[in-house]
Amino acid sequence: MSMPRNILLLHCHDLGRFLGAYGVTTVTTPHLDALAAQGTVFDAAFATSPHCSPARASLFTGAYPQRHGVLGLTHEPFGWDLVDPTTHIAHRLNRAGYRTELIGVHHESRTLPDEEIAERLGFDRVRSGGDRDTVVDRTTDALTRAAAADQPFYLQVGFHEPHRSPSSRDRAGIMGFLGDDVESDSANGVSVPPYLTDTADASEEIAELQGAVRHMDEGVGAILAELGRLGLADDTIVVFTTDHGLALPRAKCTLYDAGVGVALILRVPGHPAWRARRIGGLVSHVDVVPTLLELTASASPGDVAGTSLVALVEQDLPARAFAYGQLTYHTYFDPKRSVRSADAKLILNLSNAPRAMDPTQSWMHRSIPVDLTGPTVGTSRMMEFYDLRADPEELDNLIDDPARTETIAEFAAALWSWMQDTADPLLSNPASPRHAAALTALEQTARAHRAAPIDLPV
Repeated sequence: MSMPRNILLLHCHDLGRFLGAYGVTTVTTPHLDALAAQGTVFDAAFATSPHCSPARASLFTGAYPQRHGVLGLTHEPFGWDLVDPTTHIAHRLNRAGYRTELIGVHHESRTLPDEEIAERLGFDRVRSGGDRDTVVDRTTDALTRAAAADQPFYLQVGFHEPHRSPSSRDRAGIMGFLGDDVESDSANGVSVPPYLTDTADASEEIAELQGAVRHMDEGVGAILAELGRLGLADDTIVVFTTDHGLALPRAKCTLYDAGVGVALILRVPGHPAWRARRIGGLVSHVDVVPTLLELTASASPGDVAGTSLVALVEQDLPARAFAYGQLTYHTYFDPKRSVRSADAKLILNLSNAPRAMDPTQSWMHRSIPVDLTGPTVGTSRMMEFYDLRADPEELDNLIDDPARTETIAEFAAALWSWMQDTADPLLSNPASPRHAAALTALEQTARAHRAAPIDLPV
């Protein structure tokens, strides 16, 4: 079996799984749907965080945010940064003889001039920023140069779309998805997510989102067509993913599945087991780096939190038992941690912040969560527990259900152990009485897990 030499990693902002390939029938994504039909679609892939920089840093390092150090946004005035930039996959591949290049979105380390980003992260060249057409033009140039070179390449391409972007067409107090170049798309209707109330305003907003997703998909199609035209497709792994969920209320900036569930598609030429597959088991963004390193036999993954997906796909080995999530800082301190199995989830809320941070960048809201029953969102419960089989939208908190006590204790033990394993900074120096009380509650609940006792700090 031949090893594909090259890697083209395509990513975008704020998409979640809002694609035709994931069952959204009203969005126009023919190019990504075709890629999905040719490769492996992971139906239960999850980001480590529901917002941009921490999630991307995990994707590109194979580490959780508590370890890689990006606990918030990397641009000013926030300024979070990787503890060790040499853990970036570009460094690993560059040392293995790859030509490495970044085009478009860079949001996984501190925002600096392109030349400094390149040196710090292990890229031979960085051209950050740009709208869709700029990203496509620069990627076409990079692929043309790669086709003429006798050197494997790692090309990391990030689309800004479908991030919210200001437009002269926005109503006062609202930032939508149109920007300068996007047109709304409701030709096939609109798919208002079930965690939002289906109203005319919500439909207007989702039509804009669908237009932005279609706009991004066209850019992906242009790049994949160029990859084929240059004769590189048969020797290039193509990865497509996004950072986290949709920039809608009760999605982005929450640890619900709508916030951390992501599209993940890999096309691996020369490996029949990866062709036209769907994998239902849990996978995490931290699994992507070790997977790519194994598929290209380019470097040892070393100390990463993730596990290669090769055995899951090619040998049908079991998927991971748990996927973990965290939120610490976005626009303000709102610490949360979560652990999810195939059918249930526990969320720990360590502050008295509103139940769901607002990701809309707007004063006014067009989309309203279905569970908003009063005049305000209120503060979060200390712990939340959901049966995802019966309640996929996570609307019915079962934390007080006596029939779930043992299962909740099992999840609490897993979450507590993960926080210890990652040296989670939230375990020390509580920032508030609520923070301290939440840690105590988690520890006590974890201790109640009789079937698998764990060592806890004194």
